[in-house]
Amino acid sequence: LHDALPIFKKVIKIEEERFDATIDAGLSILSNIIKKALSDGVKTISGDDVFKLYDTFGFPIDLTKEIISEQNLDIDEEKFKELMAGQRERARLARANISGWSEASKSLIEELPHTNFVGYTESKATAKVIAILVDDMMVDSVSEGDFTLVLDTTPFYGESGGQVGDTGIISADNLTVNVFDTKKTDGVFIHLCTIINGEIKVGDTVNAEINVSRRDAIKRNHSSAHLLHAALRTVLGNHVEQAGSYVDDKRVRFDFSHFAAMTDEEIKKVEDLVNLHILAGAEITTEEMDVESAKASGAMALFGEKYGKVVRVVKMGGFSTELCGGTHLDNTAKMGLFKIISESSVAAGVRRIEGTTGLGVLEIIAEKEALISETAANLKANNPADISRRAIQVQNEVHELKREIETLNSKLAASKLDSLKSGAVKVGNVNLITADLGDMTVDTARNLCDSFKNDDASVITVFAVHSGDKLNFVAACGKDAVASGAHAGNILKNISAIAGGKGGGRPDSATSGGKDLNKINDALNAVKSVVEGMLK
Repeated sequence: LHDALPIFKKVIKIEEERFDATIDAGLSILSNIIKKALSDGVKTISGDDVFKLYDTFGFPIDLTKEIISEQNLDIDEEKFKELMAGQRERARLARANISGWSEASKSLIEELPHTNFVGYTESKATAKVIAILVDDMMVDSVSEGDFTLVLDTTPFYGESGGQVGDTGIISADNLTVNVFDTKKTDGVFIHLCTIINGEIKVGDTVNAEINVSRRDAIKRNHSSAHLLHAALRTVLGNHVEQAGSYVDDKRVRFDFSHFAAMTDEEIKKVEDLVNLHILAGAEITTEEMDVESAKASGAMALFGEKYGKVVRVVKMGGFSTELCGGTHLDNTAKMGLFKIISESSVAAGVRRIEGTTGLGVLEIIAEKEALISETAANLKANNPADISRRAIQVQNEVHELKREIETLNSKLAASKLDSLKSGAVKVGNVNLITADLGDMTVDTARNLCDSFKNDDASVITVFAVHSGDKLNFVAACGKDAVASGAHAGNILKNISAIAGGKGGGRPDSATSGGKDLNKINDALNAVKSVVEGMLK
């Protein structure tokens, strides 16, 4: 507990800061709601506004009541309760949803006996057709299209616990059915199917066989999730707990409680630790026992998860012991290797790691090799090993070209000095020079402004430069011009708005942006009147 104290303090501090930010944002919104209510002479704040404060911004309802009562206002609590009930119902339906199934289909399924699942040990089984559903109706047979099938026995794993459902083939004489997904609800396994050929009828005896290579890939990724969980607790601390997962044949997605983004060093440590236990070739065992015995054995249970009287304990050597109903390998070495693809934030205090194993790692290596080869070809490197050297060489070439361009721009700008000077306009006691310099860099235009300032303390220069869709204005005011009231930053603040931009700067030097290239002349033409309004 003493070792965990710094973590507890940090988490509490982070949560305090987040709550303070929530309160500040909520108070600002509530203040506007109260002002509007008072100005409109309304005594009751709408339930919609209160619900939005609670649901969208996380502002506590009790605090809302307390604050508005100080203004002798009330809330439409009945409407608020109605909206809260609707939210809970939407959440319930989302949890219960099975591929967009209607309530009618679900009620039909609920009447069926539980399926005998043999998929932990078998990849195929002989089964009897219990029910066939098409368009929310029970039917006796089907010979084309999509349908839902329920068998008395199945090796197909029904999606649950974050693991996707199995796919495969159901067959008999003159019959082939493609199973493209498997779900599970209240002990009944639901096979989502398409007829390939033949006809299937209730009461038929069929052969059900899963896609073994896909299942094996899922098992590799699912087993890696257990090692990942244990590795995260080892590297980051025992405060780490699983907050969700998703496992298919391509990747594993693992959500976990943690208060900060993982560092590159932490990610590497976790990845190395998982691979260490993969290469150790530890035995993976599964055992059924009652919940209390499972917990006594040290098995980790997921917070908030509902478990039956009998649970499956999955143990991977001495490194990981968890309660899990999914399918797993029998040895860690069969995962091959584990690779972390990404680490990111999901919600406050919840991080997410995506990774892959086995053939998925080989796919990543192949993608990286293809990218390296393509990059080498684009850089005209003789072989991939020369990429770094060639990249530095290209970078140096680019820098040299930029220097040459700057030199040429400076010479071009210098050649324009006389013509720009000849176009100066007298405004009060300052000399105003404006021009569209076209495709010139901001730095070159700024140097040109400095040249004018050095020659004439009473000068004001405003130039437009643009390349492609990018537009900038550069301005400068000599020392005497500033003393007379001129301000380069304020000049650009006014004229940039004409071109859809904004910006500013110091009295003697400023830079701003613009968006509309068609407004360059309008902006430059406005400079004179802006300057006239500034001069003392």
